[in-house]
Amino acid sequence: MTNVPIEGILLPNEKPNHESPGNWKEYFSFSTDHKVIGIQYLVTSFFFFLVGGIFAMVMRGELMTPESDLVDRTVYNGMFTMHGTVMLFLWTFPSLVGFANYLVPLMIGARDMAFPRLNAVAFWMVPVVGIIMMGSFFIPGGPAQAGWWAYPPVSLQNPTGNLINGQVLWLLAVAISGVSSIMGAVNFVTTIVKMRAPGMGFFRMPLFVWAVFSAQIIQLFGLPALTAGAVMLLLDLTAGTAFFDPARGGNPVMFQHYFWFYSHPAVYVIILPIFGIFSEIFPVYSRKPLFGYKVVAVSSILIAVVSGIVWVHHMYVSGTPGWLRLIFMLTTMFVSVPTGIKVFAWVATIWGGKLRLNTAMLFALGGLIMFVFAGITGIMLSSVPVDVHVNNTYFVVGHFHYVLYGTVTMGLFAAIYHWFPKMTGRMYSESWGKIHFWLAFIGTNLNFLPMHPLGLQGMLRRVASYAPEYQFWNVIASLGGFLLGMSTLPFIFNMVISWMQGEKAPNNPWRAIGLEWMVSSPPPVENFEEIPIIISEPYGYGKSEPLTANLSE
Repeated sequence: MTNVPIEGILLPNEKPNHESPGNWKEYFSFSTDHKVIGIQYLVTSFFFFLVGGIFAMVMRGELMTPESDLVDRTVYNGMFTMHGTVMLFLWTFPSLVGFANYLVPLMIGARDMAFPRLNAVAFWMVPVVGIIMMGSFFIPGGPAQAGWWAYPPVSLQNPTGNLINGQVLWLLAVAISGVSSIMGAVNFVTTIVKMRAPGMGFFRMPLFVWAVFSAQIIQLFGLPALTAGAVMLLLDLTAGTAFFDPARGGNPVMFQHYFWFYSHPAVYVIILPIFGIFSEIFPVYSRKPLFGYKVVAVSSILIAVVSGIVWVHHMYVSGTPGWLRLIFMLTTMFVSVPTGIKVFAWVATIWGGKLRLNTAMLFALGGLIMFVFAGITGIMLSSVPVDVHVNNTYFVVGHFHYVLYGTVTMGLFAAIYHWFPKMTGRMYSESWGKIHFWLAFIGTNLNFLPMHPLGLQGMLRRVASYAPEYQFWNVIASLGGFLLGMSTLPFIFNMVISWMQGEKAPNNPWRAIGLEWMVSSPPPVENFEEIPIIISEPYGYGKSEPLTANLSE
């Protein structure tokens, strides 16, 4: 571990702790280099993104017709359970942790994470989670079928009678994933608090670092509740306990509290780093300082704090008393205040800027547009009357996917294009990137917008068959889903060919301001030959202020 003191003391140059990755095979071995681990997270999570996408396309194929005629209903139940689980626990969370791993030490002027070995162990638990999840397809009874939230008593059913069944493996995998994420959160918070470069006070940190810091604090206080709930449900299934089994005196609603105490704040764990990515990208391609930098930074912490008092809005119809509904309706609506501040700051940053509409900027703008739509429907769902009316319908599914795909995945693609030259030392093809963007943007809206009228009309989620009057919107959604699946092909082609044969990237191809752009592409083994001394705030576009006292581009 290489520690860097905060207050103005430079460390002498030390012998590197890591070997430089010599070839691609070393990215598949045990490494303690945060950059290698970051790319390991990104590649692994993208593989599972494809797996989860295939599950989604099978489901959309089933929903092309009102009748259940493509796959067996039990297979369909397993598909939607594993689609949600894979997309959350094996794509969204790990890919964001991958970016945080790669970027945070570079952005704060550190040579690595605080605990490199802990970092590596946390990553290698992710493939274990994936193997357990995928392995559940090959045991009697197949994978879990109770949905990604695994509510008892449905999740306590065990038709096969086997001790090792799909639900048990699902719970085991989620518990391991939780432990991995807690280890990562300890590492990120320690790194950001203790290893910033001299001169980098909290209000000189890039907003992506602020976002990661806020998100990982949520992990620390929220994730133990989900992990504990998963372990207790596992004991109910395997050891004869009755924490959540109503037939034996247990309380299934208590599991919902364990689940949502973390799983709604988890949305902010996911969305906050995307907000950080937006805050990094908009100033670069608008050539303007970020509007309201300090207020945007504080908004991240405020979102993290408020996220801990909103979970009951998922339980309005779970016997929640009226007075409690009212309290959580107000706290949920309050989240829109710091979130709205961020949206206002991004629009003000873009407004009047010298826009460069390359692929990264297009994905960021597309993600912002769809987030605004998701935010409006989110405020609608925070209202008790609306939520009760559309509870458990496709309206909720549409809102959720505008957040998770329309905002988060679009933001992830923006980040991949923006930092691809830094990670690989190669430029990508803008033409293929823009084809990818337009297919993804059109496909996303075709896929998820029809879910809103379907929900308002009363179509329930998680069904393999439906009334014929719902077919029109379902066909549109399915065609959008297939287009969305196809949009991934130009992305894969672009990334693979560009990484192998792309034009060599300069250190700073976007003329961006930030420590990561002051080192070579890809960065050297321990990031900086000399620890930078920070002398100004980030995002000083148009100010002609140097960022550091001792480094130059």
